[in-house]
Amino acid sequence: MGEFSSTIENRLDQAYKNLHEAESTGDQYLADTFTAEIEDLHRLATDNGVHIRH
Repeated sequence: MGEFSSTIENRLDQAYKNLHEAESTGDQYLADTFTAEIEDLHRLATDNGVHIRH
């Protein structure tokens, strides 16, 4: 896995962790922010032909 792929995977891992934490504390604004970040990372991966496991 290249550095770009690894970076996307790591950022997704952290974003999902943060999303779950925001949801568990009831912070909907923060949850929405992390959801948008996850969607952006997925789009970035797709646009660059990167297969991600999430």
